[in-house]
Amino acid sequence: MLTPAFELSQDSDFLTLMIRVPYTRTSEFDLYIDGEDFKIYAKPYFLRLTLPGRIVEDGREKASFDIEKGVFTLRVPKETPGQHFEGLQMLTSLLAPKGSRSAKPLVEDMEPCAGSAGADLEEEEQEGEEEEEEEFDWQVEQTMYTESSEEELKQLQKYGFGSLRSGVFSRLQEELSDVIDVKDPDSALPAARRSGRQAAEHNKFDPDHYLADLFEDEVIQSLLRFRPWWSPEQSQNSPAPIEFSDEDKEQMRKFTNRSYLLDKSTRYHVWLSLVDIILAYAYEIRVTEGEHSVESPWNIRKLSGTLCWLETYHSLQDVLVSFGRRAVSYPLYRHFSLVTSAIRDAARIFQTGKACVLKCLLDIHKIFRQNDPAYILNDLYVTDYCVWIQKVKSRHVTALAEPLQKATLTKSDLGLELEELEAAGALVEQEQEEEEEEDEEEEDGSSSGEESDSSSSSSSSSSSSSSSSSEDGNDCQTEEQSADCVIVNTGDMARKNLLQPQPAPAPAQGPSRFPRGGTDTGRQVQLIQELGDRLEEGLKISLAQPEGTPSTGRSAEPECQRGVELEKGSEPAHTHSSSTEQTPAPSAATAKAERTLLNARARRNPLLIVKAEDLDSDDDDCLPDL
Repeated sequence: MLTPAFELSQDSDFLTLMIRVPYTRTSEFDLYIDGEDFKIYAKPYFLRLTLPGRIVEDGREKASFDIEKGVFTLRVPKETPGQHFEGLQMLTSLLAPKGSRSAKPLVEDMEPCAGSAGADLEEEEQEGEEEEEEEFDWQVEQTMYTESSEEELKQLQKYGFGSLRSGVFSRLQEELSDVIDVKDPDSALPAARRSGRQAAEHNKFDPDHYLADLFEDEVIQSLLRFRPWWSPEQSQNSPAPIEFSDEDKEQMRKFTNRSYLLDKSTRYHVWLSLVDIILAYAYEIRVTEGEHSVESPWNIRKLSGTLCWLETYHSLQDVLVSFGRRAVSYPLYRHFSLVTSAIRDAARIFQTGKACVLKCLLDIHKIFRQNDPAYILNDLYVTDYCVWIQKVKSRHVTALAEPLQKATLTKSDLGLELEELEAAGALVEQEQEEEEEEDEEEEDGSSSGEESDSSSSSSSSSSSSSSSSSEDGNDCQTEEQSADCVIVNTGDMARKNLLQPQPAPAPAQGPSRFPRGGTDTGRQVQLIQELGDRLEEGLKISLAQPEGTPSTGRSAEPECQRGVELEKGSEPAHTHSSSTEQTPAPSAATAKAERTLLNARARRNPLLIVKAEDLDSDDDDCLPDL
């Protein structure tokens, strides 16, 4: 903390203190008055005085602050009216901390005697005091403030509005390291500040960040479509008149009316620095869409080389190049389109007139005023600009719009190799797209191959199923033809066509063994019943062929293979009566030896009955094993 310069005076009833605290915020004055103790804190200044008399805070005290001179004046009533305070000119003694009124030595051995009754109690109390946190000692050492001589000030570098300030940062550099980037502004030459700024911009530039905003520009495009408050509506050809809020009017009344004697060269630098500040403000309004945030003070002072590096420009092109380099190096959104958009916005602001410029400056003043420690930039630049712009001629303000509109700023002007970087990024992007397309084609090819494989497998499965069904049909026909028993009827049994497909002997409610699409269950049951009734009427199977029975002479094809095929859903086929010879009725003795055989195959249903006398030696394999 810094000890400010101060003076004390008195009258019969009041003590007057004049404290010089330039470049401080008037809203953050802390006062402490208690008898002989007086303390004041105004960042970065702290003053503690030990007065020769007592003062009181009873409501009669008054305070004032001269912003132009940076002097804080306080009148405090004396506790005893008419008392004269001695030694008010002895400033060093007033700065000394309040001494002890006791005659005791500063260091004293307090160890009790051994064996004393209160030794244990005193030890416990001493341990408890050691455990307690020590209070901060506000009796810090203070040094007197000394004004710099004119010769020393002449040796210091100039900065601020019109280069009218010097020596400000000699004592405040530690406090304001977050405001400006110049390490030693009071001794740094303008050329050194410029080279330091360019080196810092080059080191801060991040190619990855820039390429990310270049190729992923959805948010950037939205910001470019934003219309700030100074931009006229599409239905209006001319901008709306500028209106100042009550807060703006109140702030303008607080400004000190002063005159500025600037030569031609200095005025030129002032105009260029104003363009630099307005460019930073226009960029801030666009990227935040008119809603200021806690980052707004940082954005404005970082984007402006005037505010951050105390830069003095010599041409409009230097201003644009400096702003462009900083706009693609520092803020959150780093896109060259935002740079050109901010230049157009600044041209619109100057074209609107000095009222629009003044409103922008008042808004900047408010942003810095509410931020610590950016408020120092108001004292160095913004406040003077707010007062000065009101006195310049309007035509000088609007004259700046034309060069801004005609100005051409290219990416190569920034000296950051943006074009080469974008070309390399485009190649990488193209390669990535080609790789993605190849991956997609491979995926499509694999998916189509899988589909063709599945379709071919399905077609092959369907063909195999159809072939298997046809084979099943053939097998069915063959198996039916190769049935083990053939029905051979006597009399009119062949004419009644008793060959009917029969299921395996199973319960009636069991699943049907017919191929899909055959007769329904009711018809099956009916056919079975008819066959059973007719079998009961006298169909017999002879175990041996009676003597004298002529042979059929069909040795080329077994009789059992001339069975009848049962088609799906078709009526039972008729027997070949031409292939079966009529035999005489058997005798009674032979009939006794005859019996009925039923062969139920689990695989197929048809039951064929033959007479044993029709079988020859080649047909023995058709009989079932008994």
